[in-house]
Amino acid sequence: MAEEGPPGWISCARTATSDTGDGTVGDGTVGDGTVGDGTVGDGAGGSGKDRPRGGLGERIGDIVGGGPVRRWVKADLRARWGQALLAVLAVAGVVTALIAAATLLEDGTNPWRGLFAESGGAHVWIHTASAPDAERLAKLKHVSAVAGPYRTAPVSITRDGRRMAAVLRHGTPAPPAVARPLVREGRWLSARVPDGVVVERSFARALGLTPGAPFVVNALNGTRHSLVVTGVAESAEQGFYPEWPGLIWVLPETLEKVEPALGRSEFAVGLRMTGTDPDATRLLTQQVAIALDNEVGRVITWQRVRASMELDNRLLGLLLGLFGAVGLVAAALAIANAAGGRVLTQSMELATLKSLGFTRGQVALTLMAEHGALGLFGVVLGTVSGHLVTVFALETTPVPSMNAAVAGGAALVVLIAVGVPAWRGCRTPPIPAAPAAPPRGRLSHLARLALLFRLPPALVLGVRDAFTRPAHAALTALGLAVPTMLIVIGLGCWATLDAFLADPARVGQAAALQVRQGQLSPDETESLVRSDPQVAAVYPGTEVEALVLGQARTVVTRALGTSRAPYPFPVVEGRAFAARGEAVAGQGMLDLLGAKVGDMTRVTVGGTPLIVRIVGRVVEPDHDGEVLSVGLDSLAVKDAEPPEFYSLVLKPGADPAVVRGRLMAAGDGRLEVLHVVNPAERLAVIRLIIVASIVVLALVGLANLLTVSALGLRDHAVDLAVLKAMGLTPRQVMATLVTGTGLMVVVGVLAGTLLGAFSAAWLIDLQGHTSGVGAGIGRTPSPLTLAATVAIAVGAALLVALLPARRAARARVPVTAR
Repeated sequence: MAEEGPPGWISCARTATSDTGDGTVGDGTVGDGTVGDGTVGDGAGGSGKDRPRGGLGERIGDIVGGGPVRRWVKADLRARWGQALLAVLAVAGVVTALIAAATLLEDGTNPWRGLFAESGGAHVWIHTASAPDAERLAKLKHVSAVAGPYRTAPVSITRDGRRMAAVLRHGTPAPPAVARPLVREGRWLSARVPDGVVVERSFARALGLTPGAPFVVNALNGTRHSLVVTGVAESAEQGFYPEWPGLIWVLPETLEKVEPALGRSEFAVGLRMTGTDPDATRLLTQQVAIALDNEVGRVITWQRVRASMELDNRLLGLLLGLFGAVGLVAAALAIANAAGGRVLTQSMELATLKSLGFTRGQVALTLMAEHGALGLFGVVLGTVSGHLVTVFALETTPVPSMNAAVAGGAALVVLIAVGVPAWRGCRTPPIPAAPAAPPRGRLSHLARLALLFRLPPALVLGVRDAFTRPAHAALTALGLAVPTMLIVIGLGCWATLDAFLADPARVGQAAALQVRQGQLSPDETESLVRSDPQVAAVYPGTEVEALVLGQARTVVTRALGTSRAPYPFPVVEGRAFAARGEAVAGQGMLDLLGAKVGDMTRVTVGGTPLIVRIVGRVVEPDHDGEVLSVGLDSLAVKDAEPPEFYSLVLKPGADPAVVRGRLMAAGDGRLEVLHVVNPAERLAVIRLIIVASIVVLALVGLANLLTVSALGLRDHAVDLAVLKAMGLTPRQVMATLVTGTGLMVVVGVLAGTLLGAFSAAWLIDLQGHTSGVGAGIGRTPSPLTLAATVAIAVGAALLVALLPARRAARARVPVTAR
């Protein structure tokens, strides 16, 4: 009895195939043509019944681990290593973008969640003019604990000619049980150091304060007091500086010394709830407003603090998510296109494997093992890269379950993309009578048009071949249109940022400088800034907290300019206010109020009702668009006088830095002049994201182009000798091959460019609307940019197609009988 060997299909493959080194397999004949016991296709060397079946994993291992098959796969990948590398890098880049996007959008990356849980934070903070009854508030529904009340007093700190607003908060030597500050450096307050204070971390970083550092605060009555930093702490009570005033915890006797007048103080009390239900939070704030009988000055909810700590993470996450999700589809198309192209070019090899006993399932698994491995390796590489980006670039702790979900979803998409062409490949019949040739048929309308215009024969043949395979041509054009569309959308984001920087007035930043009076009187300050020759207009203004009736929460009300001389707000709907009692609002404010342009609304400012008609919607980049803007003369005198600041609109060509230096010198150090930060400056990182996304999308496009070129050469491999016999020179043959590829490229690039141009501004405006900034900010890339994009894409594609076409056209093709 003969010794039992490996499965028959492996045994025969070892003797019947040969590795040629160029990705092809031998002719498949063995001696007298018999396999094993003389049967072909039973899947075993002896009787098919004697072959052990094994599980799916064992069968995959047998297929991939077989010597000839492994050599065949290695030779095939070695022959197209460039295309394989592009596919791996494209998938890796897409997965990296998806992991970064998911990290930015996941709530766990928001520092508020960790701070709130660690500090036992309060969900709602109430600010009143007098000390509220804490016991009464503790009995309200949904309240589990109360922090405070704590007395607070506003102060300012002057550093490098700038006056920074801060708030002193009553603290005790024993940290509170609810909403306790988390000391990160130094130590907490101590009675042994009466002048010692604890500074909120973001404010301490802005001032360069560390434990042991002295500094001076200015009280509202003009007195100056020296304090010493004993600790630096974090808190979930408010957002980060400078969006929120600096927070400083002090001992009660220190607070009394700095601000003895209760009339210039507030009281803050925190309410910890049984849960973070938004509806319960809204109900609680309404109950507080009723219980305190209109004594509420400000209400700060956990949603507002959480949103303020997000900063620009959500916008970056959405942008990365868009590029990643659509890029994954483009990468899947590229992989499917590549796998489908290889199935067509390897039809002879696949037929040989079928004749040697490979079943359909074995052929399909072989193809999936080869092509799927590239995509899966890209997923693994992208997962590692995404983890590194999360840790080192985003400086946050990755979420393993989230990374695993992204990697699993990407792997599933890759396997589906490979599975379709693998299924087609397994249906290849054994040993076709002749090499597969492209389908024949009538000339397309485009080819007839080329003949009508009497184009050169090489171009006519190329036009004819471009759409010989309609399904493949459509898939190729789609695979190029998708990345091109995303590239144009990215360029639209770039153009929008450029527009913000070139014309800051479009985002409400018509004023380049903001002046605060410092030690000068309001009249002296206004007279000084108006005397500067490069100042075109001066708008007095102030910002106050307004209580929204029915919402029981506070929003920012900005009074800037007057009804006769309103500030040049960027009005995108309606008009600017022109009389007392009129206002403009951001999209976030309209959404909060459930109002539209033309509606009346009522808020309470410092206990005084303010009833206005909203006459316009403006682009509002601050406070998520939840800002109501009115003229200074619409506020009560007690809230409007004196102005808190002056916004300066400079003359065209004026340098803000020069004007700022001149004003500070004229004020002899007693004037605070601030540079207004353009929102586009905070979003500069978006440009890096756009560049990285364009690189990844270009890799996807190149992978598609290599597939198209390879398939074109395959279709014309048997025609090269005929074309040369017809009299076509190598250059004309090359033109034929390049034209067939280039025409599909032009169709895909033009379609993607048009789709991207039409959708770029719409998508940007949609994001502006949902974020509260408002629609009307999106910009489409300029016609010159679009033309350059098309030219570069088509030129690069033709260059990629030119190199293999040139080699094929110069190769000597023997004429053999079929």
